[in-house]
Amino acid sequence: MMTAPFAATSFTTAALQLPTEPDPGPDELAVFWPLLVQLGWFLAGFLTVVLIGWLLVQPVLKRAVRRRNRNNPTLQAAVVLYFRLLVALAGTLVGVAVAGYGGFLGDSALVISAVALAVGIAAREVIGSLVSGVALVLDPEFNVGDHIEWDGGAGVVQSIALRITRVETAAGELVTIPNTILTAGEITRPYGRGNHRIVQELGVGYEADLDEVLEQLTDVAGETEGVLAEPSPAAYVDDLGADEVSVRVHYWITDPTRRDVFAVRSAYARGVKDRFEAEGITVNQPAERELSGRIRLGDDSASE
Repeated sequence: MMTAPFAATSFTTAALQLPTEPDPGPDELAVFWPLLVQLGWFLAGFLTVVLIGWLLVQPVLKRAVRRRNRNNPTLQAAVVLYFRLLVALAGTLVGVAVAGYGGFLGDSALVISAVALAVGIAAREVIGSLVSGVALVLDPEFNVGDHIEWDGGAGVVQSIALRITRVETAAGELVTIPNTILTAGEITRPYGRGNHRIVQELGVGYEADLDEVLEQLTDVAGETEGVLAEPSPAAYVDDLGADEVSVRVHYWITDPTRRDVFAVRSAYARGVKDRFEAEGITVNQPAERELSGRIRLGDDSASE
């Protein structure tokens, strides 16, 4: 009478014991072993090239570039960046070859060429920007910190990347310019090339003594802080206008920035104003003209 409950319990326990999958053994792992070996060889080849390039060759290259281009930090940073990319690409190719896929690449040369052509056509603007970026960083006359003027604006170069150049304008705006725009047009670098000549013009009345005016202009330039003694300042009569005589003064300052040019021009203009007031020289006196004739007011149609 007591055997029935025991049999039911045994049946329930047996029903709960679900079959489990066997643990993967050597036979199952053997299927993935060739892939793991190829991955290991790829990583070994890739890391070997990258470590040798970045840890051994890059410091030597960086010191050589810095030694030959001390005033070109843009070129120094660009060379390191492009060298790292080149080493990574070389490491990838070496890793693929070491892993045993060199024959596959050789057999698929036509497919790879077609893919490269398609990518080149699709990304021609990006590639053009990259090539333009290389051209800019290799140009010794184009560096971070230079004040440049191009068709569309002017400002100080803040950074040069692979595809774009960032320029800060005089208003403090940060402008991002594609490198293709800069290489396709003209770029003017007015400052940062040694001595810089400043030309200022003004007009004086016909009654003024021109010899005295020219002498005062050069004297004030020589007394202005920042103006070089050599080449010496010079002043000339430029043009004879209807109401005034136009004169021009040239003077030089050394290796200025845009802010330095504004400061010297302002100081010189203030000095000229004070000197002319002291000497009684009139600058740009308003013209007076006597008009004669008749002015008729009224509606012509009404008189008809």
